[in-house]
Amino acid sequence: MTPRPPFPPFDEKTAAQKVQAAENAWNTRDPEKVSLAYTEDSVWRNRDQHVVGRAQIVEFLSGKWDRELDYALRKELWGFRGNRIAVRFQYESHNVDGQWFRSYGNELWEFSDEGLMRRREASINDVAIAEADRRIFGTRPESEYGVTFPVF
Repeated sequence: MTPRPPFPPFDEKTAAQKVQAAENAWNTRDPEKVSLAYTEDSVWRNRDQHVVGRAQIVEFLSGKWDRELDYALRKELWGFRGNRIAVRFQYESHNVDGQWFRSYGNELWEFSDEGLMRRREASINDVAIAEADRRIFGTRPESEYGVTFPVF
């Protein structure tokens, strides 16, 4: 197991670093790379699915990014305490038919002492959008780290 700083307990700076690191990793759309931020026995609730362990995380993310094409994500720190962080996020992607979606959600994260996420609970809603209404394009430039994004 490779530790992932910053480590809990989090302050505002280290919680924001953890959120940005997660956004950056997920925007790679590399399931193996993303899975390394989680404990071997990490437990997820994602919408109506339950995922346990890195192997299932890789399988879940592989399927997700096979369906959600040109996925681009933004995360925002909402709160933190001890070894927990709350996040709001939005991402955009399209399906194989070319229909674009903006997905809105909230996540609750719990970390091990080594800075690996051991629990993730995500609630997500999808809204069909026109391609012309997109506002999330690729990875966030460093100049926009920490910038709040609109709800609508």
